[in-house]
Amino acid sequence: MKPAPFDYHVPADADDAVALLADLGDDAKAIAGGQSLVPMLALRLAAFDHLVDLRKVDELRGIDNRGDSVWIGAGTTQATIQRSDDVRSAVPLLARATPLIGHFQIRSRGTIGGSIAHADASAELPAAALTLDAELEALSPRGRRTIPASEFFTGMWSTDLAPDELLTGINFPVWSGRCGFAVEEFARRSGDFAIAGAMVAVGLGDDGRIDRCAIGLFGLGPTTCRAAEAEAALIGTDPEAAVADDVAKAAVSPLTSVPADLHGSADYRKRVGAAMVARAWRSAVQEAVHG
Repeated sequence: MKPAPFDYHVPADADDAVALLADLGDDAKAIAGGQSLVPMLALRLAAFDHLVDLRKVDELRGIDNRGDSVWIGAGTTQATIQRSDDVRSAVPLLARATPLIGHFQIRSRGTIGGSIAHADASAELPAAALTLDAELEALSPRGRRTIPASEFFTGMWSTDLAPDELLTGINFPVWSGRCGFAVEEFARRSGDFAIAGAMVAVGLGDDGRIDRCAIGLFGLGPTTCRAAEAEAALIGTDPEAAVADDVAKAAVSPLTSVPADLHGSADYRKRVGAAMVARAWRSAVQEAVHG
């Protein structure tokens, strides 16, 4: 199939882009790498009268290590993130999650902002943003605002962005001190969306006990989510005393909206998700404790 006809717009900067989105309203859609939107258009699962192409908006691209955070422009490709030494050293969880996205052809065109704005519950980058408490920068004709990742994902393929708002950048906080990070996911084929996945970030205090903990889950609900109860229970504990299978059970037990489809039942996904949490927990603790 071919996409329905549309008018094509190429703004020169972000202000022009949001002006177009505001003028054209719900009939317009921003497109960056197009790795999610183009297949949906081609299959006519989505149709818009206007596409606003962001590829020539230079201010949406780049990686800036600001010391306590790393800013990544929304139009930065996933391949660029994968190759970045700044990301690898300052935001290791993001660096480890990015190569799991699709295939290298997809990562060469796909952008971090496109993936996060698409808000697929099985995708790696929304999960990384939520796990690391990233802050998302948005621009509209009303000005700029910052949205915590915890408030950004509002439902299946939906976000807090208004129709005339453009995601311009993502700030990832830099975890310092003794920390460990891990991501694990299970897919039937390499490059497929994960049936279930988990991301774990652990930070230790001077006494060797856990003082920061984040467990992100993806593929296990209508949106990526955090295992908040499990995280809270782990704060102040000895990381090596926590049994990985118990952590995994605590992380997935509260889930009530696990999808069931041709890839597996809800119970199957929960069991896979628990296995991914346990694996990620062991790896993150190993790194935090032993380096």
